[in-house]
Amino acid sequence: MIRKLLLALVVVLLSLAAGQAASAQGNGPIQPTDDQVNAIAKKLYCPVCPNTPLDVCETKACQDWRAQIRDELASGWTEPQIIDYFVAQYGERVLAEPQRKGFTSLVWLLPVLAVALGIGVTWQVLRSWQRARAPAVSAPTDAPPLSAALLDRIERELRDLD
Repeated sequence: MIRKLLLALVVVLLSLAAGQAASAQGNGPIQPTDDQVNAIAKKLYCPVCPNTPLDVCETKACQDWRAQIRDELASGWTEPQIIDYFVAQYGERVLAEPQRKGFTSLVWLLPVLAVALGIGVTWQVLRSWQRARAPAVSAPTDAPPLSAALLDRIERELRDLD
């Protein structure tokens, strides 16, 4: 009896899953969500507005470009293909983050080199300060030894002070 119930449950679940798959295929291309469009738009700057990311710009041109991204995603384009298309159309200035190749790689390397250089200079300065510190004063080694009489007198004067 339990086996028949389990078998019936499995059959119902499989038929539901098959129905979902068939309905998803019947709707045509899957429409991208706003999050998918904005994920790409964040990586692009508006070619018209200065220093404005495409995902937050409210100009008509930016709305059209976001619609274009949505259409390209719906037709099966990948994120790198869409970004490459915008770079080909408007140049590398539309990229929110410079590419990591060629001359633009300096944008990524110079801050790291500057930090490393700063650490090196700081280390050298601290090391030179430590070397420049005056040595502790010590008793002269060429001074004659104190006589026993003089030592006794010093001890008596110290006791009298108490």
